[in-house]
Amino acid sequence: MQGASPWIGTSMFNVSLTPTLQSIKALLPLFINPLPVAEKINNNTMKLSAALTLIALTGANAFAPAAKAPVTTQLAMSEYRTSVRDNVDVGTGGPLAGAMGGRDLAEIWDNSSPVIVQGGSLRTWSFANPAIESVQVLLKTEGRPLDADVELWQGPDNTPHKMRVYVEDGALRTFNAVIGTPRGPNTVAIRNIGQLEFPLDAVVRPDRDDGLAAGIASVATRSETIQGGALRTYPFNPTVDSVAIILKTDGRPLNARIELLQGPNNNKQVVELYTEDGLDRPFFAIVETPGSGNVVRVVNTAPVEFPLYASVDAYRVGGGGDWADDGLMIGRAF
Repeated sequence: MQGASPWIGTSMFNVSLTPTLQSIKALLPLFINPLPVAEKINNNTMKLSAALTLIALTGANAFAPAAKAPVTTQLAMSEYRTSVRDNVDVGTGGPLAGAMGGRDLAEIWDNSSPVIVQGGSLRTWSFANPAIESVQVLLKTEGRPLDADVELWQGPDNTPHKMRVYVEDGALRTFNAVIGTPRGPNTVAIRNIGQLEFPLDAVVRPDRDDGLAAGIASVATRSETIQGGALRTYPFNPTVDSVAIILKTDGRPLNARIELLQGPNNNKQVVELYTEDGLDRPFFAIVETPGSGNVVRVVNTAPVEFPLYASVDAYRVGGGGDWADDGLMIGRAF
């Protein structure tokens, strides 16, 4: 035909209709049997949903805190072990020392060479051996009052332990204490702040494994918490010749005052104590209590945030005469 379009012909229809026929053949099964394809689509959708859910849960667990085992805290004094006596459990209890038992203080004085500290003077004892973890400090006079400052020096301008000691009669009631000296070298300084007419005798020596601290810890039967600003009193019968005292904390500073009263407002012995770490450097002392009406008072002079743990028990019990054993008021707090 003349004037007909050159694009209209058999070849044109064959080329353009071939992709269309192939597409129709590929889609024809969908119209004939659409169920298997729908099941495949549903299965793929479910798998995709499960995968997204698993990813979401895994991401949430990444921000969740890990479970921790329950932790129990007990601030009992017997749970703390110190560098002064690591192999002695304070608070485990023990029999009271008899009249001839326990650590005899007179034996310590007899086996030592006391140093005379004149009134207003200062004497020092240095311990360079780091194996010495505690030292005994014993002070007495010939019957005159005893007034002294005891300090522990560890390095320049570092005083981790301080004591102010007053005794009305330094012969009747000697001062006996054990202070911790971990991580030497250490120096113990004793200053007699009394008058020139009131010299004192001092013994400073290492405390051995069977020394004074071990004897004090062996009679400790219990301990109690004294909050900051609070006090506890412990009355003793005349059969008790001396009292063992242990003060410590859970690692915080220790500030306390120990008083021996015999009658109303009659202080026979006063110790003002400071320790920068009451767990590393606890305080052990023996207070002699001759006569009747003796009361030991322990005052926590620190703020309420700094409690201390005190153990006050009879150390040496004498004959007692007609006093019955069940009548002892040993360590009873009011």
